[in-house]
Amino acid sequence: MIRTRGLTKRFRGGQLAVDGLDLTVPRGSVFGFLGPNGSGKTTTIRMLMGLIAPTSGTATVLGESMPQSVATVLPRVGALIEGPALYGFLSGRDNLVRFDAADPTADPRTRRERVEAALERVGLSAAAGKKARAYSLGMKQRLGLAAALLQPRELLVLDEPTNGLDPQGMREIRALVREVAAEGTTVFLSSHLLDEIEQVCTHAAVMSRGRLVVQGTVTELAARAQGRLVVRTPDVAQAAEVLAAHQVGALVPGEGRVDGELGASVDEALPKLCAALVEAGVRVHGFGLERGTLEDAFVALTGEGFDVAG
Repeated sequence: MIRTRGLTKRFRGGQLAVDGLDLTVPRGSVFGFLGPNGSGKTTTIRMLMGLIAPTSGTATVLGESMPQSVATVLPRVGALIEGPALYGFLSGRDNLVRFDAADPTADPRTRRERVEAALERVGLSAAAGKKARAYSLGMKQRLGLAAALLQPRELLVLDEPTNGLDPQGMREIRALVREVAAEGTTVFLSSHLLDEIEQVCTHAAVMSRGRLVVQGTVTELAARAQGRLVVRTPDVAQAAEVLAAHQVGALVPGEGRVDGELGASVDEALPKLCAALVEAGVRVHGFGLERGTLEDAFVALTGEGFDVAG
């Protein structure tokens, strides 16, 4: 659905925002585009949607070159980029009517019906008559998402769709993304929230400082993070000595537990470590491996911290 090769954007003054991006978004996926604020995600999306031209490299969306094919591609794409641009003096409902009327592919005979359905879908029916200038940031995000969903689309591009939403709103938008994907739409979801990506995405790519660090399925990316051994015991000091003697690294003794990092051959090492602890008289109340998360993988790949709220 999306493919880029060597996609690069350099702004005036020499700022390199996107550097040689090779990205592949499979058809039917919910693709998470992950990276800290300022990593180049929005600039990439703006190039994909034909809003700005790349300095070099190529991008295809729905199999057609961008920005050359904007007129034929964009009617098949729903998008919410950098927050919705709304008419503050119009109601939420009338904003959607205006957006739909600007779409040359939209059937005016079904406009009102589709507008009401979109408002219902994003939970704005009760506020549809309010002026958009009175909307909160979260309500504006919902209205922008409603505009992207006025018609069935082959591709839905969402740039930070949960920005400004409370936890309940975030859960509702995630459920909506799953619903849209189940209907056959490919979803390209940009976010700086790891939790958001892990909960709704099948595939992901990680950006850092304008460069693509890695891409693949969410399961594959999380598997790149090394799991941690967790031993729950009242004999913390003794357990730590045994584990150190068996080359368990980065030991972190805590209240009633010891954590450590295992090297290769994890599956072979676990039974031996458990047996060694028991033989040494350590009272083992819990023993296991906590698998790595997408957050662990990101830190391991980039060395950067990350926002995991949401």
